[in-house]
Amino acid sequence: MFVIGLTGSIGMGKSTVAGWFAARGIPVFDSDAVVHALYAADGAAVAPVEARFPGVTLDGAIDRAKLRARLADDKDGFRDLEGIIHPLVREAQVAFVA
Repeated sequence: MFVIGLTGSIGMGKSTVAGWFAARGIPVFDSDAVVHALYAADGAAVAPVEARFPGVTLDGAIDRAKLRARLADDKDGFRDLEGIIHPLVREAQVAFVA
């Protein structure tokens, strides 16, 4: 089995290449889609993010605008958010490869 990572800045063609792979039946793990699912209603990130950043949820999901506003005023916020989200994304990656 080969595992290929697509990285790069905005507009570099990662989504295009991932779509090309998927169209040919190659499984594609999309970290952005995983984060959206983690932030969605009842997603695994909702409770820990709300615990660290009270008031950033709406209808059981993380409200990205509220979270963005909170992060603007919290110098340690991004580090703490990454500490919550990155392990959850990694867990999803491991499950995908397995």
